Amino acid sequence: MNGKKIYIIVVAAGSGSRFGADIPKQYCMLGCKPVLCHTIDNLLQAVPSAHIITVVSAGMADYWRELAVTHKTQPGRIVTGGNSRWESVRNALATITDDEDSIVLVHDGARPLVGRDTVIGVIKAVRPGCSAVPVIPVTDSLRRITADGSSEAVDRSEYRAVVTPQGFRLGDITAAYRLPYATAFTDDASVMAAAGFSGTTLIQSHPSNIKITNPGDLAMAAWYLTRR
Repeated sequence: MNGKKIYIIVVAAGSGSRFGADIPKQYCMLGCKPVLCHTIDNLLQAVPSAHIITVVSAGMADYWRELAVTHKTQPGRIVTGGNSRWESVRNALATITDDEDSIVLVHDGARPLVGRDTVIGVIKAVRPGCSAVPVIPVTDSLRRITADGSSEAVDRSEYRAVVTPQGFRLGDITAAYRLPYATAFTDDASVMAAAGFSGTTLIQSHPSNIKITNPGDLAMAAWYLTRR
C-alpha cells in the first residue's frame, strides 16, 4: 500500500424501492447480520487500517449506528447522502481533507460479499489519472439495439460487467466530482472519464460480488455465504 492512507466510501443511502421490503435492502438480514454489516466487515478484513465512510439517508443515521453496535461492526464516519448516488459520493468526498495521493475506494453498500483479492487488487492498481475498476465476465448472450430499432448479436467475450469497489487517487476523484451532474455518470469511473482522466485498469472480480437489488439476490448471497 506504500504507506498511503486508504479511504473507503460505502454508498448506502438508497431507498431500495425495487426491493420491496419494509426497510432499505442494505439493512435487511443476510444470515446473522445485516447486508451493510457484511459489506463493511469484509472491507475491513481486507484492509484493517482503512478509513470507512458510510453514506446513509438522513433519516437512517441513528438506525445505522444502532445496527453497527448490535452487530459489532465499525460504522465509520457517517455522512448524509443526497438525491442521487453521484451526490452521495460528492458529499463523502467533501469530508476528506488529506494528501491528494491518498487512495479512495467507492463501494456499493449492497455488495456484501466483496472479497479480499478484489479490494487489494483495486488498491494496487490505483495510479495518477487512472481509474481501477473491478469487473466480472458477462455470462448471458447479448444483443445491441441499432438505430432503426432492430438488433444484432455481439460477442460477449468482448464485454465485462462493472462492479465495485472502484479505486482512485484522492486528488483525481475530488477534481472529477467538481463537474456538474450528467446522466452519463453511471459510476465513478464515468465521472473520472468525463473530467479527462481516461485511463482505466480492469481487475478481475468474483461472481459472488453481487449487488442486492431484488429479493432473489438476497437468496443468492445467502447461498454464496454458506460456501465461504
